[in-house]
Amino acid sequence: MSDWIDNQKNLMLFSGRAHPELAQEVAAALGVEVAPQTARDFANGEIFVRFEQSVRGCDAFVLQSHPAPLNKWLMEQLIMIDALKRGSAKRITAVVPFYPYARQDKKHRGREPISARLIADMLKTAGADRIITVDLHTDQIQGFFDGPVDHMHAMGQLADYVKENYGTDNVCVVSPDAGRVKVAEKWADALDGAPLAFVHKTRDPNVPNQVKSNRVVGDVKGLTCVLIDDMIDTGGTIAGAVNVLKEAGAKDVIIATTHGVFSDPAAERLATCGAREVIATNTLPIPPEKQFDNLTVLSIAPLLARTIREVFLNGSVTSLFNGSA
Repeated sequence: MSDWIDNQKNLMLFSGRAHPELAQEVAAALGVEVAPQTARDFANGEIFVRFEQSVRGCDAFVLQSHPAPLNKWLMEQLIMIDALKRGSAKRITAVVPFYPYARQDKKHRGREPISARLIADMLKTAGADRIITVDLHTDQIQGFFDGPVDHMHAMGQLADYVKENYGTDNVCVVSPDAGRVKVAEKWADALDGAPLAFVHKTRDPNVPNQVKSNRVVGDVKGLTCVLIDDMIDTGGTIAGAVNVLKEAGAKDVIIATTHGVFSDPAAERLATCGAREVIATNTLPIPPEKQFDNLTVLSIAPLLARTIREVFLNGSVTSLFNGSA
């Protein structure tokens, strides 16, 4: 009897249309196929989704990336989750490599929304039982979702790449602002106790995507600076920080980020800002028009696949980070 019950457990991977290449990589790493589905847009922009095979009793993982147009892909993921709920899936996990609206995680002034919380509520209402995500803008977003959130980190992969290609001698970890210093400390540990610095910056709350970088706090003279951030959108903050570091005597600047949003004019800024290399992951698709000569894209698929496997087998996701996640 127990063998028969065990055999009922069935992993199914579903993919939205935003980043099918990532889903194919994850499926290959898991040794499964992406579940076949029909997905199309009506003339007025409404989205229709139907799965081509039974989903009853399955352990469903719904992978969707959220590049522009972000709201369309968010809606598609919600509709997919709803279809699975109504198709009697046993458990539904929303795999959200780049969490939408993560920057709107608190009220800066009165009469503002907390949109990151709204996203969590929408996923829950649609029928998601749990979330897998990578490098949230701030850790407390995990608490917005009333259920398990597996918050994965790309730092291990990015730091390994830096180690292999640049070593750890003469390296300094730089946070682009005071808010990322905690993350920078973890990076410093990963790079064998590298020294730390951060760029002091000011931002006008009334003007989006504009930052004035001021000065470097810490000594970077003659060092290879690893400038870290969770996401690069228009590239203004990072390009400004590279400039400030160069003025402070940095030998080289390497930029490492998890989410390459790269809204215009990011590609141009990053290509010409003076950074030796920009390292990103493919949590978001980076099409040819957003790519540039000094860009390196690492695949996040192995990490997502290992996480999905641990969740499916009721294993430990924390074990993927040597127990320190």
